[in-house]
Amino acid sequence: MTRPAQALIDIQALQHNLTRVQAAAPGRRVMAIIKADAYGHGIVRVARALAAVDGFGVASIDEALVLRAAGVTRPITLLEGVFERAELALVRQHGLSVVVHNAAQIEMLEQVEAGAPIPVWLKIDSGMHRLGFAPPEVPAARQRLEACAAVAQSIGLMTHFACADERSNSATQQQQICFEQATAGLAGERSCANSAAILAWPQTHGDWVRPGIML
Repeated sequence: MTRPAQALIDIQALQHNLTRVQAAAPGRRVMAIIKADAYGHGIVRVARALAAVDGFGVASIDEALVLRAAGVTRPITLLEGVFERAELALVRQHGLSVVVHNAAQIEMLEQVEAGAPIPVWLKIDSGMHRLGFAPPEVPAARQRLEACAAVAQSIGLMTHFACADERSNSATQQQQICFEQATAGLAGERSCANSAAILAWPQTHGDWVRPGIML
């Protein structure tokens, strides 16, 4: 039996939503989060529609390779990083960036020889307690990454908010304070704001905003 349901994707609506992001976070770079097949909207279709963004964020290397095969040339960041060392060869080959969440991922980078530098974001767990380094672990993790011959010199700093859509909840402010304290004195671009924070917490915008569902 054929199901009668249809999903109608309005490209102009996606592009309009991007203008709302840019208006809410003026001067910030935009990493459009299009993981999970762009939340079911079609990853290639959405990437082409959002060609005006500064980069894309995806969950896995498979998603990134689909975009590269489709001719998408914008920077692409692997939000979950790599899961095995062999993936780093593909990361370098296709000019991808990686988020580093744990010591095992640093170990993989330490085992890669010098060559084309791999851009890296260091993920800090500021209170969501899902992925990332606890604040006391950040200095040592950063030092190890800086010592990696394979890692690009400019290391980004990233966190993720647990409940930014709850405007009466002080947790986002507390997470931002935690992030700022953990990264004090460290060079590198900052990225904290998801869709809800872009709209509700402008003080968290940093250098890069990461809209996903609001697109």
